[in-house]
Amino acid sequence: MSPLFRRKGPAPQDRLVTLIGKPGCHLCDDAQAVIEKVCGDLGVPWEKRDITEEPDLHDQYWEQIPVVLVDGQQHTFWRVNEERLRKELTGN
Repeated sequence: MSPLFRRKGPAPQDRLVTLIGKPGCHLCDDAQAVIEKVCGDLGVPWEKRDITEEPDLHDQYWEQIPVVLVDGQQHTFWRVNEERLRKELTGN
């Protein structure tokens, strides 16, 4: 597709990545490492939320952690693919 016709989305720095996990979760640690790298490279803000401190998150996601949201929408769970996250954030 020509760049002239590519759909424009929000700039990476206008996005928000949320990692939902819990302490002591090795998959959550792995997910955080990928998020830190991708978000650091692109200048995307990110936050970490703990299901042990937020009952509503626990009820919704406890079987899927770690869960990654992009702009409040579920992007993935269990394993974070660096290339897929980067593509989601840049639109490329």
